[in-house]
Amino acid sequence: MPLYLAFNDLGALRARCELAVVRTINDEKEYEDGAVAPSCSWQPLSAETGRALAAPSGERSSMLVEIVRLPVPTGQGLDDLARPLGDDHAEYIGQALAKPGMRTTTDNYRDGRLIGLHLDNWDKLAYGRRLASRRRLALNLGPGDRYIILGDLDAHAVCRAVHPDSYRRRYPHTDDYRAYVAAGQPLRCVRIRLAPGEGYLAPTEYLLHDGSTEGQDKPSAMAFWLGHWKRDVLPSLV
Repeated sequence: MPLYLAFNDLGALRARCELAVVRTINDEKEYEDGAVAPSCSWQPLSAETGRALAAPSGERSSMLVEIVRLPVPTGQGLDDLARPLGDDHAEYIGQALAKPGMRTTTDNYRDGRLIGLHLDNWDKLAYGRRLASRRRLALNLGPGDRYIILGDLDAHAVCRAVHPDSYRRRYPHTDDYRAYVAAGQPLRCVRIRLAPGEGYLAPTEYLLHDGSTEGQDKPSAMAFWLGHWKRDVLPSLV
């Protein structure tokens, strides 16, 4: 499955969305060698490309990207904020603070170097069961805007391309994408702007992704949950 965005207004999507190709990073001290990151030559999302990203009406909810508005957090904290929103078993997995001007935001806790665009692996599902992974729900707590960056090719397709003889026995991994891009295979990404109070639902165990604060002058914190939410359970911003 490619990247599918659930939206109602193509103009609203295009107003907050841009497109770029990705590249392999080597010999940049802030990144791991071999990391995949946007080329930084961001282009407006064309109407044609936007329509191509539109999620089919019958596509399973767990594979969709949705840009949503969440309830305002109260003094009770964030642990249970997402549970009344369609999944009683939603799991709060914490926050991440990003300083301004970061091309991508996730680092390797062992050495602090950025890992670039990556796959999550909270559910640790193999190739044949990957579609059952939980989606990630995220809320920008501010104070600044930030982006979610998403690759346009899914983990199944990349795993098959990199491991044509053994993909059914594999656990799709960030390294598959790194090998795919290093071999010169084409891969694009979109970035979607999120203001404070805005968020997303995305299959981050199935799509290459990361956050970004590139071009922003304020830091932003993001809160995250994992769960199974049906399409349109949260109000769409696009």
